[in-house]
Amino acid sequence: YYNIEYTFINSLQEAGLVQIKTVNETTYIPETELQKLERMIHLHHDLEINVAGIEAITHLLDRVEQMQDNVRSLRNRLRLYEDE
Repeated sequence: YYNIEYTFINSLQEAGLVQIKTVNETTYIPETELQKLERMIHLHHDLEINVAGIEAITHLLDRVEQMQDNVRSLRNRLRLYEDE
């Protein structure tokens, strides 16, 4: 659909950004990885960001998501004390 080169996907795999499975000498991208891969393809094609940049952006987005989870958890804990 996106007409991307295999070398790009291979580069993403080598950087640890996407998982690839091989079954009977056929390479597959698991369905769980597709949304991540689409985001990386858009970064690469639309914004012309290289694999190193995508790696940095992905790391930062993961950190932001972790921080949001921590804030949610702390807010829930705080509600317990506020209700007392």
